[in-house]
Amino acid sequence: MPKSRDDLFESGANPLGNKDANALRSFIDRIESVQGEIDEFKADQKTIYDEASGAGFDKKAMRKIIAIRKKDRDEWKAEQDKVDAYLLALGLA
Repeated sequence: MPKSRDDLFESGANPLGNKDANALRSFIDRIESVQGEIDEFKADQKTIYDEASGAGFDKKAMRKIIAIRKKDRDEWKAEQDKVDAYLLALGLA
């Protein structure tokens, strides 16, 4: 029985067994594939934001609008009402 991590690598032992190791490898491969796609989409997204910025639009404002559109309308309204109340209480509105 291997005693350390180094012993595992040297002995070629597989603590998971072949079936579990193959399943794990498959999951890892799929996750890495999806991560690659996510990275590509993020690069595409950055390009679109850069184009919009070049056309005179504010990236930060656009990101805020996208975040708002993801929310349920009632949820967003309740959140906005709370923010407005806090701003008013602080004398900022």
